Amino acid sequence: MINQYKLRDQELILKSDLSAEFPIYIYIDDAKQILLYSTSIKKLLEDERVIKPLEITSEGISFLLQSGVVSLPKTVYKNIFIIGIGDTINIKTIDNKIEKEISHNFPFLNKNRDEEAEINDNSILEILAEATISRLKDKRPSYLFQSAGKDSNSIALSLAEAGYKDRITCISHQSKGDKDESEIANQIATKLGFKHQKLYEPKKLEQKHFDSINYYFENIPLPCMDDVALAYPLYMMQIEFQNSNIIDGCGNDVYIGHVPSRREYDRQKLFSKFHHLRPFSGKLNSGTIFEIVTATRSEWTGLFGLTYGGSKKIFPEAYDVYKYWKIEDLKRKELDYFDFRASLRGVVIDQEIFIRKVRNFADVTNSNLILPWTNQMVAKYFSKLPEKYLFSRTEFKNKLILRKILKDKIGLNSDKVGKMFYEFDFFSILMMMKKEVDEEILSCKLWRERGIKKVLTNLYKKIDSNHRLNRIIKVLVQRLYLISAWYNHNRYVKR
Repeated sequence: MINQYKLRDQELILKSDLSAEFPIYIYIDDAKQILLYSTSIKKLLEDERVIKPLEITSEGISFLLQSGVVSLPKTVYKNIFIIGIGDTINIKTIDNKIEKEISHNFPFLNKNRDEEAEINDNSILEILAEATISRLKDKRPSYLFQSAGKDSNSIALSLAEAGYKDRITCISHQSKGDKDESEIANQIATKLGFKHQKLYEPKKLEQKHFDSINYYFENIPLPCMDDVALAYPLYMMQIEFQNSNIIDGCGNDVYIGHVPSRREYDRQKLFSKFHHLRPFSGKLNSGTIFEIVTATRSEWTGLFGLTYGGSKKIFPEAYDVYKYWKIEDLKRKELDYFDFRASLRGVVIDQEIFIRKVRNFADVTNSNLILPWTNQMVAKYFSKLPEKYLFSRTEFKNKLILRKILKDKIGLNSDKVGKMFYEFDFFSILMMMKKEVDEEILSCKLWRERGIKKVLTNLYKKIDSNHRLNRIIKVLVQRLYLISAWYNHNRYVKR
């Protein structure tokens, strides 16, 4: 459904639900005469009143290049905004123009927990099942993206106990190496009574894979820099996802405890003191240790990309995002790192990288996306629980109650299993299609021709030399491809 605010209407106040199960997408035209809003970005962009193709902003491209994400409420599009967790927008008419004022109040500070609240394992599973079942559309095939982890398996357990094991198929990505979690996921699914299917990385790309990838970039509503983004058009070759129910376990860290690794916690205290040297490190080529050491506290939560200097070489209109993240640091300077991490990573990175990739996939396949952990009642319940049930600040261990429930109910010992990885070997896929990847990047009209050749060549040289930041540099190559392919093919973009 598309809603409209008209000139001289009474002041309108919009807020997203507590954990942004349904973000509000807003369009306002250049003349500020039309304002439309919806919880569906796809429906909003397809509305005939939205002037297309959409103009992108140099600021948006700068954020994608240097941080991997555009900070909300802005998007890469000039006239599209997203109201997410903690955001409020006031809309009113001033001097015959529609004006908006956006404010933010993070709703999940740990000091607001109820230390007297009691916990009930069965109640947790019941509200989680209800959050899922209430959103299922009948007569559609239903798939749960399942890992060996706590989030998806808590959903699986809740659905099994609610009697839905015959209606849902669990699907897991089969990764390479000893960190593959698909077999553990298969064993859990079988134990609970679900059908299970593994999703494979193709050993060779055929024309059908290229067609699916191009279709994906043509139809995604927003660009997404997730490492796994490219897996989804390949999944479409293995399962018919069109018009299905897709269940995903993302979205609970923001209120259940956004726990860093001990290494991240220690490093952000030390290294974020050196961000004042960023004007110097920002001039260097991308992929240096000095660049990492001079990251802001905000960027230590998981934000990285090309340097400002590297961005300027390929994109002359580049904006230096350091200025923005330095201000965000100051806004949160009183917060301890657990709250800090939740208020930034949970609101920006989780929403617009990790969850956005699944939202894009659902929009491309016309599927009904269900994110049980973002349900308002689920978020409200967990956000009030005492820390002792959820995470340990000394052991840096998260989701304590879920670990207990899964161990008691199905024998899954998350401590023993350890940290597994949803590891999609994106760089192997890129190298299978290197000719096409390089062509997309080098032909993209966003980039300065001479600069992009130089930057791409430099990144490949570092990868070939097994640079100590090899993983990060491979991500930078993929991001150049993801941005370029989206810009080259997307049906919403003004080129």
